[in-house]
Amino acid sequence: MPGFPVPGSINGELYTLNLELSPEHPRVSERQSAAPEIDVGYVAGLARLDLTEEETAQFQKQLSEILAFVDTLSSLEVEGVEPTAHPAPILDCFREDETDKSLTREQFLRNAPDTALDQVRVPKVVDS
Repeated sequence: MPGFPVPGSINGELYTLNLELSPEHPRVSERQSAAPEIDVGYVAGLARLDLTEEETAQFQKQLSEILAFVDTLSSLEVEGVEPTAHPAPILDCFREDETDKSLTREQFLRNAPDTALDQVRVPKVVDS
């Protein structure tokens, strides 16, 4: 399997790590269904997450169930099925633009906390 570069830095020094995962990798193993088994403890360590043994076991079980479900999806026959972005057709979901009653400039400016030259004055938020 080809690897992929992952940029990073240690103590301000930049480096690129070339990650390559394969079935021979100690953290990835192939089950009989050909779905990869991912070591949650190892990945948590890479992400610098401090998981308890119970959390690691729970996440490992949940991830295995998700991967098993995704593996069942790969066995579905999809020959001749057209790709879709939505399960149901979306028909013109936009309404026509219509003008409606709104505040006049004077009413709007009366509600503003501070005005100047017929405009709303706001506090400065960006330094020059």
